[in-house]
Amino acid sequence: MSSPRRACPVCTREIAVVGGRFARHDPPGRRTVLELVSCPGSRRIAPMMAPAEKLFDPEEPPFPGQQPLF
Repeated sequence: MSSPRRACPVCTREIAVVGGRFARHDPPGRRTVLELVSCPGSRRIAPMMAPAEKLFDPEEPPFPGQQPLF
């Protein structure tokens, strides 16, 4: 299974998100020297997408006729 991808906030490339962080990646374009250089957006915390949906609202009273489980 592949990791979800999102746009890097620095270089705008589509980068895999692993463990809530952008994966390490090179900046766009060709390298002029033989150094390994990471994009400044590498390993940054990725923003959350949509919040998870709630299965039920704890503040909402139970339906009429519903009895407690225990």
